[in-house]
Amino acid sequence: MTLLFVIMAPLREKSLPGYTHYITRTDYALTSFVPNSDKVLWNMTVAEIGAAALCKVEDAFSGDIMEPDKSEPDVHFNMPLPCHSRALIYRRRSHDSNLLPEAHPQGMLRYLDPSLQQNVDNAAMPLGNLPSPNVPSKRKRSRKSGKNGSNGVKSDKDTSSGSGLKYADVDADSKLLLNLFQPSICTKCGRSIGKLFVSSTEIPKGSNGTVVFEGIYEGRAVAVKRLVRAHHDIAFKEIQNLVASDRHPNIVRWYGVEQGQDFVYLALERCICSLSDLIQIYADTSENACPNQNLDGESTKHRIYLDNLKCIILDTDLMKENGYPSPLLLKLMRDVVSGLVHLHDLGIIHRDLKPQNVLIIKERFLCAKLSDMGISKCLIGDMSSLGHHATGNNLHDTLSIAIVYGALYCILAAYRRRLLDRQLSSGWQAPEQILHGRQTRAVDMFSLGSVLFFCVTGGSHPFGSPLEHDINITKNKVDLFLMEHIPEAVDLFSRLLDPNAELRPKVVEVLAHPFFWTAEMRLSFLRDSSDRMELEDRETSSDLLKALEGTAPIALGGKWDEKMEPPFHKNIGHYRRYKFDSVRDLLRAMRNKLNHYRELPTEIQEILGNVPEGFDGYFRSRFPQLLIEVYKALSEYCKDEDCFQKYFTSSEL
Repeated sequence: MTLLFVIMAPLREKSLPGYTHYITRTDYALTSFVPNSDKVLWNMTVAEIGAAALCKVEDAFSGDIMEPDKSEPDVHFNMPLPCHSRALIYRRRSHDSNLLPEAHPQGMLRYLDPSLQQNVDNAAMPLGNLPSPNVPSKRKRSRKSGKNGSNGVKSDKDTSSGSGLKYADVDADSKLLLNLFQPSICTKCGRSIGKLFVSSTEIPKGSNGTVVFEGIYEGRAVAVKRLVRAHHDIAFKEIQNLVASDRHPNIVRWYGVEQGQDFVYLALERCICSLSDLIQIYADTSENACPNQNLDGESTKHRIYLDNLKCIILDTDLMKENGYPSPLLLKLMRDVVSGLVHLHDLGIIHRDLKPQNVLIIKERFLCAKLSDMGISKCLIGDMSSLGHHATGNNLHDTLSIAIVYGALYCILAAYRRRLLDRQLSSGWQAPEQILHGRQTRAVDMFSLGSVLFFCVTGGSHPFGSPLEHDINITKNKVDLFLMEHIPEAVDLFSRLLDPNAELRPKVVEVLAHPFFWTAEMRLSFLRDSSDRMELEDRETSSDLLKALEGTAPIALGGKWDEKMEPPFHKNIGHYRRYKFDSVRDLLRAMRNKLNHYRELPTEIQEILGNVPEGFDGYFRSRFPQLLIEVYKALSEYCKDEDCFQKYFTSSEL
């Protein structure tokens, strides 16, 4: 709450015209909750009184300013203030708990009790532009204004932790304070709607879409998604799906909804950026972009936002030097898949999966969450699609109803579908979405393939330039050339982007794909595959052995001994004879060296590297196709065997 008082300040020199001082009192209320609960830890109120001077530039003058004495309720300080400046006169705070946090320099609340801080680190709330609750000191300072730039006033900002008077140029953030008496300006600083406070600060975004603002809902920092009330059905649909999927770690949380005269406001979990922003930050093309390129105001603002964000989240690279995804990037991509698994388990088809609709939060580490489900669809009962083809046990009844209402239904359904599809994002839709065909969960799988490709390539698209996306999607002109150095990615992405929806893998299968395996998992699979192949009798020429050896031209690329160092080649020859054109024998050699790694000479250990990362990297660099070819062969014959269940079924299911 803000109160405004207007005072005509007397001047020391009669030759100078008088001008107005604005005295404001602002009351803030702050409540802290236990993370993920409604239990209140503490409440704090802050009352702040400030003064601002509004005058013409040519009326600028010098004046000695005295700081307030925090021990005296009646504050005295020299008047008048310098032109176009403001001063903090007095601040008083109170709280109802001994657990009051201290103010962190970066605007975050930090608890004095370390045990409490550990519990709420993940829910620390930024104070934004709220002033520090620290009480000013008794020290006195003098400020003298001088000419500086076009306004003729020197800006003298105190960067201390909250003590002392603070001056600010009206061309900066003090405009809000100096113009509080103007209703048109005041509305821009924010408004309260029920339990929700909506700031005028728009959260930067990389693409056009629904407007999102910073806000506070019941003392919690949130992102406020503003929707036109005429589209209340979209807001209701998003709320339905958010409630249904709430509390999953990879779905954006929904806290509440409020309605104004013209808009519906959704209070959502606050994230630091989108997946699109994150990839753009790390992409080489972004770093090497020409600084003189013509950018509009919004693009420039977004670029500044990304540059600042990079300093905050630049903990590790998203890509390794060898061109493979880092553990962090693999983790974020798994987050996307896990969120999609949850939605599909609930019968929800997202229908608008794209990098801009995947949001990133930073707690102890980065985490990805799915968002923007306003046009998602929920499959009811035993429905399997959203198209015209009925599925289930009531086909006869459906056809009977269609005879009576068919014409009207088709008209309304077509109109509704066109309205919804206009909101979908060009370039990320499955071909059946673009062509208005039968839509199943597989539409999300197609979008997922494009999103994962976007992540691994640093922002590229499998269907070319933006203007060609939809045309190339409908014509199946896909290009995975940028992924050729990662065979597991080629295998997964090509299956996800299959034009035939029925041939795309289910989302639960994606989580178990070798693309997401760690080095330890890769070595474990190859070792178990070698053990399994030892059970096959060469004389009987088993189908499994034939399938495995049939991959040799691709998996080995020639005789495998030719890709080994002489010391390693000599070492393996001491123990047994190998066929160097056999996949089975290469797997046997890898298994033997892995099982007896500690017994190997130091020279051989240095060649192979540490276990598992170094060992896996050694053979991966020489036989990049080996793992995926063995995987495809064994998936056909050994998928249902107990010892291989962990490789074909996700542990998260």
